[in-house]
Amino acid sequence: MEFNLLAIIVAAISALVVGAVWYNPKVFGTAWMQAAEMTEDKMKGANMGKIFGLALLFAFFLAFALQILTIHQTGAISMVGGDVENALPSFHAFMDDYGTAFRTFKHGVLHGVIAGIFIALPILGTNALFERKSGKYILINAGYWIVTLGLMGGIICAWQ
Repeated sequence: MEFNLLAIIVAAISALVVGAVWYNPKVFGTAWMQAAEMTEDKMKGANMGKIFGLALLFAFFLAFALQILTIHQTGAISMVGGDVENALPSFHAFMDDYGTAFRTFKHGVLHGVIAGIFIALPILGTNALFERKSGKYILINAGYWIVTLGLMGGIICAWQ
């Protein structure tokens, strides 16, 4: 099994697309600005090229990691140290039987959502608590990551 670079790139771009919708003023953008104590003046002074460039890079990192979380066969490959050619016959029998099992968009969404709830939410929530941010701030941002990781996981799992 090889990494599908195109799937990872599309999944990373999907994070920016979801963000454009999620943080739109007609969706959660206005509520997020209020909860984040963000003003129009603060937003005007930002280097948007740097922000979007780094956001895309970070989304690429997440997409790469999601491949390991959403595609179960990567665990089997890691058990043989990645050396599929010299693996025992039992490995090949396992891959013959289960090499494409659970490789659907729906399954990837499930694992992406699980990652959002059990990884992104606790990290964002902990930071927000120490930053003295509101529950609304946590729910808006965590909600974005739960939806985004779900979509990214679906893209990656189905497209491999």
